[in-house]
Amino acid sequence: MDFQTIFQNWLASFFDYLPKLIAGLVIFIVTVVGSSFFAKWVVGLVSKKIESKELHRLIFLISRWSVLIVGTIMALDQVNFDVTGFIAGLGVAGFTIGFALQDIAKNFISGLLLLYRQPFNLADMIQVADFQGVVKEINIRDTVVQTVDGELVIIPNQTVFSNPIVNFSDTNLRRRRVEIGLGYDEDADAAMSLFLDAISAVPGVEKDPEPTIQAEALGDSTLTISVLFWVDQQKNNLLTVHSEVVKAIKTASETHHINLPYPIQKVLIQQTDQE
Repeated sequence: MDFQTIFQNWLASFFDYLPKLIAGLVIFIVTVVGSSFFAKWVVGLVSKKIESKELHRLIFLISRWSVLIVGTIMALDQVNFDVTGFIAGLGVAGFTIGFALQDIAKNFISGLLLLYRQPFNLADMIQVADFQGVVKEINIRDTVVQTVDGELVIIPNQTVFSNPIVNFSDTNLRRRRVEIGLGYDEDADAAMSLFLDAISAVPGVEKDPEPTIQAEALGDSTLTISVLFWVDQQKNNLLTVHSEVVKAIKTASETHHINLPYPIQKVLIQQTDQE
């Protein structure tokens, strides 16, 4: 067979194959262009019920890649590509890679569940395991928290999802506690009434529920008094109000010559919801 015959046969085969090639290219181009429009349309539908920007981004990516994968398979099928064998090979390879990267897969799934349940949002103050701070980023694989000391902590989502999450920003009202050591030679009822008046006058201390003060324990040389008050953390700085309460108690004790044998102590309360 001479070269001319070979070329003519190749040319005939090419022209027979050309419509399929064009069809595959058209399907692929339409898929690439249309995937973004489809993904935006899906996000527009779910945005009426889901407010999380991070979840919107995730839904956008999943929708877009789903269209790209389906469209690519259809385009390859036009050019007689063995799609079934290719998918089977991907399945085996995916199983092997998934087993090797199971920790990454766990973090990914945990990230999806966190984005769906939304136990916290960006800028919320949370505590997870031994870490407490403000949420800076919520990613598919990890959550970034900035501690009160300014360090950035990257917590794997599997750790976040499998541990109790305390969201200090989820409720408006936070309860605070201050302990006072009162000398036994002081009039407890009069001192408690003065302290309660001083605390109630501090800006930022809620009137409802109102602050309370009560005797808590008998020490070796002091009567321990516990002060409980509430702060709306959406309107006031929690630590600033706490500081003003401590100073108000000190000022009241000095003004009325009340003996406080040991310094006022701050006690952290884990309960954050109004009871």
